Amino acid sequence: MSEKITGAQSLVKALEQTGVDVMFGIPGGAILPAYDPIFDSKIRHILVRHEQGAGHAATGYAQVTGKVGVCIATSGPGATNLVTPLADAQMDSVPIVAITGQVPGPAIGTDAFQEADIRGVTMPITKHNYLITNPDEIPNAIAEAFYIARTGRPGPVLVDIAKDALQMKTEFKYPSNLNLAGYNPVVNPDLKMVQQAAQLICESKKPVLYIGGGIIKANASAELMQLAELINAPVVTTLMARGAFPDSHRLHLGMPGMHGTVAAVTALQKADLLITLGARFDDRVTGKLSSFATKAKVIHADIDPAEIGKNRHADVPLIGDLKNILKALIPTVKSELAKNKPDLTSWWQEVDSWRNRFPLGFDEPADGSLSPQYVIKRIGEISGPDAIFAAGVGQHQMWASQFINYEKPRTWLNSGGLGTMGYAVPAAMGAKVGAPNQTVWAIDGDGCFQMTNQELVTCALNNIPIKVAVINNESLGMVRQWQTLFYNQRYSNTDLHSKRVPDFKLLAEAMGCVGMRCESKADVDKTIEAAMAINDRPVVVDFNVHRDAMVWPMVAAGTSNDEITVARSMAPVWDSQEL
Repeated sequence: MSEKITGAQSLVKALEQTGVDVMFGIPGGAILPAYDPIFDSKIRHILVRHEQGAGHAATGYAQVTGKVGVCIATSGPGATNLVTPLADAQMDSVPIVAITGQVPGPAIGTDAFQEADIRGVTMPITKHNYLITNPDEIPNAIAEAFYIARTGRPGPVLVDIAKDALQMKTEFKYPSNLNLAGYNPVVNPDLKMVQQAAQLICESKKPVLYIGGGIIKANASAELMQLAELINAPVVTTLMARGAFPDSHRLHLGMPGMHGTVAAVTALQKADLLITLGARFDDRVTGKLSSFATKAKVIHADIDPAEIGKNRHADVPLIGDLKNILKALIPTVKSELAKNKPDLTSWWQEVDSWRNRFPLGFDEPADGSLSPQYVIKRIGEISGPDAIFAAGVGQHQMWASQFINYEKPRTWLNSGGLGTMGYAVPAAMGAKVGAPNQTVWAIDGDGCFQMTNQELVTCALNNIPIKVAVINNESLGMVRQWQTLFYNQRYSNTDLHSKRVPDFKLLAEAMGCVGMRCESKADVDKTIEAAMAINDRPVVVDFNVHRDAMVWPMVAAGTSNDEITVARSMAPVWDSQEL
């Protein structure tokens, strides 16, 4: 008979056996029994300053490494502080496991101190969750949680464990295999559907490869390249798919959607076939759904069958792992092309005319102040294609997606679906832990930065030398842009005064980082190079930029993609005769 150990020891042994190498968390009363064996564990524990930071750090780690990220918190407020990162991970299909302490079993339901029904709270925003009151169930729950998080469509799983279950004695039995009733993700596509997809591709005169973040989750960028070059079709990569296909490639039109390139948006609108891979027809891409790509047939490939037909009817559904789908599709398309190779010359003439007529660009501020687009562009150019960029949410996020060239997957991290302000700094922290030999920049706004910048203390104390560019326009910039365009310049509660308070340079230094400030175009390169040269501490650069720079192109919310505009005049790019 094996030696009895505590449930807490069983938890840590299960995490070790699962292959966890790092977790981000904060101890508290209900989870405290677990922190005693953590003290002796080989797993690195990084003590964050806020549970939200732990969750976003786990997400950043997972997005960069492809592994499951882990965060840990106590009951009540500790657990509820994980709600935002769990919802964020659910929206963006990121595999994380959150472990929370719960009040002792007999106290559950009594409104005990620091009790919250975190299982009930998170049921709509997790892929699955557990409440464990029996210590014997801990190893199996942990094994299942990691399996569920990383397989099928990835997502967050929460394991809530009662304090007394952590304290009781148990035998450690880690499952040798898992058989989850009702959970059998389809990984291999229906070959009849593959054949139909290949036939549609070879019949198409105006195809577009519409690429979502699922390609990166499936590690299928190489297969995507093979298919794209085989059929010679334009490629657009959504906000979650930046880096899945190289920006420098001749087939790439950039990002579609609300702030996408004119060429990418228009190609989708005028296509006769959308080859949709790991994308979900999100409202930010489609605009007014009823007017989206009305003449196009749809091939929709996704591992989640719930996405097929959810927003747009699929003429050919392909359900399975995208790597497997593409491996089946490529030779089938080759065979079909041998019989019938469509001439896409006129399609490319159209596409190239849009690309040449409306390239991405920006105007330098007339008052000589610093252009935020220029700052972000130079950060990307100086840092190079191996650097990793994590963005907050808002104008700086869109500029980072537009003006940094992404050549490789897992180099662009952002909160796409939930749009979480405060994501960048802790996500960059997690990314740097996962990829310690790569440069990691957080591209943040002055609003986002003030939500989670306390994690710079965590970075300074744990030798996590991220770099932070604060794009400081002393405003909630994207909200201000909307107020300019749609609310008669009535700037209600969007002025942050953050070029005066706080002093970001001094704040960074107070948190153990190097603080810098840049206010002129002439100083941009040398400031970035100085930040790049520092690798023993985190660096924060306060870029004081022009207040009223705007993100263009733009499709206003609820309008058709046909109404894409490229200037403040809000005049559509196309008139009805052209489309």
